[in-house]
Amino acid sequence: MSNFVVSARKYRPQRFEDVVGQQHVAGTLKNALATDHVAHAFLFTGPRGVGKTTCARILAKVLNCENRTKNFEACNECSSCKSFNDNASFNIIELDAASNNSVEHIRALTEQVRFQPQQGRYKVFIIDEVHMLSQAAFNAFLKTLEEPPPYAIFILATTEKHKIIPTILSRCQIFDFRRITVADMVLHLKDICQKEGIEAEEDALHIIAQKADGALRDALSIFDRITSSATGLKITYEDVIENLNVLDYDYYFQITDSLLAEDAAAMLNLFDQILRKGFEPDVFIIGLAEHLRNILVCKDEATLALLEAGESLRERYRKQASLAPASFLLTALNICNDCDVNFKMARHKRLHVELALLKICYIGRAVAAAQTGVFQEKKTLDVTQAPKPDGTASSNGNNYRPPSALHNTPPSAVAEPETPAKGNAQPLSRTEMLELASGLRQGLKKAEAIPLRLDAYEQAVEVEEAEKAALESRLNLENAHTEWRAYAESLESNLVRMALVSAELRLHDKVLTATVHSVTNRSHVQAEMMRLLDTLRHRLHDPALKIQVELDESKLQEQLAARPQRPLTAKEKLDKMKEVNPLVEDLLRRFDLKLEE
Repeated sequence: MSNFVVSARKYRPQRFEDVVGQQHVAGTLKNALATDHVAHAFLFTGPRGVGKTTCARILAKVLNCENRTKNFEACNECSSCKSFNDNASFNIIELDAASNNSVEHIRALTEQVRFQPQQGRYKVFIIDEVHMLSQAAFNAFLKTLEEPPPYAIFILATTEKHKIIPTILSRCQIFDFRRITVADMVLHLKDICQKEGIEAEEDALHIIAQKADGALRDALSIFDRITSSATGLKITYEDVIENLNVLDYDYYFQITDSLLAEDAAAMLNLFDQILRKGFEPDVFIIGLAEHLRNILVCKDEATLALLEAGESLRERYRKQASLAPASFLLTALNICNDCDVNFKMARHKRLHVELALLKICYIGRAVAAAQTGVFQEKKTLDVTQAPKPDGTASSNGNNYRPPSALHNTPPSAVAEPETPAKGNAQPLSRTEMLELASGLRQGLKKAEAIPLRLDAYEQAVEVEEAEKAALESRLNLENAHTEWRAYAESLESNLVRMALVSAELRLHDKVLTATVHSVTNRSHVQAEMMRLLDTLRHRLHDPALKIQVELDESKLQEQLAARPQRPLTAKEKLDKMKEVNPLVEDLLRRFDLKLEE
């Protein structure tokens, strides 16, 4: 029978200082041992494979060690340490709560708590996967956990702290274990390779660490698998990506180069090669997003530490980061994220990813089109001056040419439009500048025929601002009243129009106050406040104008006082109508109308 021991067991830490990536937990436990402030119950929580059970065993070993070192580590020489190393210690009891989760199992455990340790100071109970205990088992465990004998110490370990009842949590010192970083895993794997005499490429170890997803036990399992399949005592990058079915970094670098060069054909061919190798489209798009993210963090030295890669791979990322604009990377990442989110709903998976890649490929043109308002091709054919099929030149201004004419046209006859050089560009007139600035703000509806130049645009904006500053304010009470009434007359609602017309205006320090005589009128005016204010500011040439609405309390009180104290009868209402309009009485007489009593 083989004596092979997996690396996860063979290189399991025996001291606190050997624990990988959990220095905060190891330091706290050593300080507690140094000050003799050891709690009676601990809860170790965190992801799988990060050292919870390992730290529990180390703590149990140190607690009963007869000759602790100056660093409060186990000596590995006393009888207690030797019995622990041989799995023969009666003072350390481990219980797997996943398979021993009933009340009977907890009762058996509490029975063992009653007996003092045969050797050493403490009797340590390690309960793994404690969240698997039943509700009744938790309740049976509460009293013992709260007030154990002075020689009993409980160490609970779990990956799902939220499943443990609060009464258990309140009785324990809780230690949160972190995911182990890629850098720490790579250092640990290098140390194992050195001890085993294995030659390993750094990029290969990085792939193993990334695939482990923060769990060192998973990384060691992958390491054993790669070592078994590798030729000789050497682990190469190719061996790792082949065994783990990981897409080579080189494909992502080539894809990104094609995207930056707007080479859609090369990009689609590379994507086809990736699919032929058996990789799923969603796996590729996730990998591409991660690659673009790595390029983005390489653009700034402050974020370079976020890149989890070897030194040789870092240099390739730096070179590609110098070629890729940050705006391109952010837009591409957004497209990749949308593609990943909508991938499950897409029926044609390959086409869904290809469309995302084509969008990324033409990001530059899309940005240019958004800035100018129109899509511009790299070359524009001047078909108005091209010869006809019979060899004569076209002079009627028709832009249409048959396809045969294009194929028969010599290269010299197809010319690019003349664009003035930046240094020899003719300055635009003041009218053209104003038209250009206005056109650019309105999607080039008015300025399509004017040559687009950034320097001309900057000059146009300055001229436009000067023109605005030259306009004098027309703000005074008379003009404000005129524009107020003009706005009111343009409204369709009679109620709102009457509310605006009946308002009394006064102006003080660029604040136009409108006084209304009813709550209803005030609500109507306030509803039109924003549109009315914009209109008056534009027509009166004063952006500092403000409007406030006030309710005339005196008029309101008069209206309330004029109201009758009781509801009017039908006859009283009719009399009121006759007072207002005498023709009502004539109407009643003509149609022989009588008031019902």
